[in-house]
Amino acid sequence: MNQPRLYTELARWWPLFSGPAEYEEEAPEVLELLLRASPLPAREVLELGSGGGSLSSHFKPHFRMTLSDLSNDMLAVSRELNPEWEHVQGDMRTLDLGRQFQRVLIHDAIMYLTSPDAVRAAIANAARHLSPGGAVVIFPDCVRENFTAGTEHDGADAPDGRGLRWLEWRWDPEPSDDTFVTAYSFLFREPDGTLSVELDRHEEGLFSRDQWVSWLGEAGLEPSRCSDSWRADVFVGLKR
Repeated sequence: MNQPRLYTELARWWPLFSGPAEYEEEAPEVLELLLRASPLPAREVLELGSGGGSLSSHFKPHFRMTLSDLSNDMLAVSRELNPEWEHVQGDMRTLDLGRQFQRVLIHDAIMYLTSPDAVRAAIANAARHLSPGGAVVIFPDCVRENFTAGTEHDGADAPDGRGLRWLEWRWDPEPSDDTFVTAYSFLFREPDGTLSVELDRHEEGLFSRDQWVSWLGEAGLEPSRCSDSWRADVFVGLKR
């Protein structure tokens, strides 16, 4: 799988793009959904596609996490933020840790799986890593029914003088297929004031609610759908 530049050569800028402060409001809702996804107490949680670890850094008082991502560069960022947790490089479709967890979390990294077979494989792998009674909770950014084209922009500054400003532009060039495009323009400022501009293109998957629910069932999980303040569709698979 080809990885966007944001997760490889530009990964050192991740704390300014999407650091822990970006998740201060969302993290409590993600935590609540994880806890209520199953009556089985959550002690050990696996995150597939954990990226820079910004979201999971908010969960330290609640359970122990194992963080996995395809990008070693992003795992290096997360290790700085979450040194007390295990980090494992691997593809969410094929990673095999040889043990089970009470919860599996897949946040927006699931968007980079762009075919039904890829999503099926990730869900099946999450199911394999679940203890009986455990649950996987999946947070796609959007589904086919609520995708909207548009733009966003933001930025942040670091104490060392570095700065980042970014523009996101998303659109669906071919509505009949299973993908859409998100493009980023980044303006970076180094501590000495040097400026640079980089572009990054991301291809993301776009599937219907019915497909998500069906794929959870195919993996032997009891599917359900809920929502939070950011997403109309959060998918839960309970392992009986």
